[in-house]
Amino acid sequence: ADIISTVEFNYSGELLATGDKGGRVVIFQREQESKNRPHSRGEYNVYSTFQSHEPEFDYLKSLEIEEKINKIRWLPQQNAAHSLLSTNDKTIKLWKISQRDKRAEGYNLKDEDGRLRDPFRVTSLRVPVLLPMDLMVEASPRRIFANAHTYHINSISVNSDHETYLSADDLRVNLWHLEITDRSFNIVDIKPANMEELTEVITAAECHPHQCNVFVYSSSKGTIRLCDMRAAALCDRQSKFFEEPEDPSSRSFFSEIISSISDVKFSHSGRYMMTRDYLSVKVWDLNMENRPVETYQVHEYLRSKLCSLYENDCIFDKFECCWNGSDSAIMTGSYNNFFRMFDRNTRRDITLEASRENSKPRAILKARKVSTGGKRKKDEISVDSLDFNKKILHTAWHPKENVIAVAATNNLYIFQDKIN
Repeated sequence: ADIISTVEFNYSGELLATGDKGGRVVIFQREQESKNRPHSRGEYNVYSTFQSHEPEFDYLKSLEIEEKINKIRWLPQQNAAHSLLSTNDKTIKLWKISQRDKRAEGYNLKDEDGRLRDPFRVTSLRVPVLLPMDLMVEASPRRIFANAHTYHINSISVNSDHETYLSADDLRVNLWHLEITDRSFNIVDIKPANMEELTEVITAAECHPHQCNVFVYSSSKGTIRLCDMRAAALCDRQSKFFEEPEDPSSRSFFSEIISSISDVKFSHSGRYMMTRDYLSVKVWDLNMENRPVETYQVHEYLRSKLCSLYENDCIFDKFECCWNGSDSAIMTGSYNNFFRMFDRNTRRDITLEASRENSKPRAILKARKVSTGGKRKKDEISVDSLDFNKKILHTAWHPKENVIAVAATNNLYIFQDKIN
């Protein structure tokens, strides 16, 4: 139940939310820097924990609905409280997280223990006062958006107008207004009239960071469609279609499975988007549809192991990817608790490991290398000894600083730039 299923920084990076398979949301808050502890600035401590979703049962279809949190998305902060959207397979909830550190005391019509007083016995008028109290953080559900998805929700994305958001399942994308829970607009529907003709499913969807009419969705066939909501109410015909032609020489039995896109993310600038398939990360320029401008191999050494990865179902793992705040670097996960970072300017890349053994506070992470056969150097790890049960599917990068959050099964690791 405590396996982490999503990780997300808020817009300022001061809060970090994680969701898990047990339906819980845990929010971490960054410590303010203090004079007596100058290096404590990067530390995140638990701020609030609440149960977002409960297991349910669909009696019409005789299906259990898992409580697992599939995605969390923060809303821009409008007032002192914070808001986030969390979703399981079927239901999206809008949560408000607020804090209280003062309480009112000195009521006229009720006693200190809360009992109502007889109005005839009130002889003097008291002015209530605010007294300090221990900090209380409350999470309350403000809206519940239900009954709009027949299939499992894989993505939610808040629009740049901050009034609407989209949710996507295997065959449809819906557009919601944050204030309206009883209806949504269906903007993409790829369900064929005959389900036997089904050839692809939607794997991820995201709104453009600046243009509220533009969104993209990716498919299990390795294609990405960019749609403009101004063109038509139902965006069945995409405005742009991104697909890389397949190299016939490298075609194999697994080609279709490993080309399925597990995540798509717009850059903060809105000029590029990044897609993650099983073996690689690709960066696309929105103005060029026929091929990506950059391709980074995440774990090319697994190409020879696809047969055993197919047998143990790892080939269907859905890895996410993320940009740093300035779009100059990207990060994604791999197996053996490894995660990969690529610098887009220098084309350098590094493999790091998130594990209990090498993550003592303030310790510097050492680069890891995987040997693919032949003679193994001293500090390299052999491809055959990688642990495929230890996988990093979910990562997040602070929007302004070099602070990253990496979810390794049921552990959350937070790393930051070396402090000199």
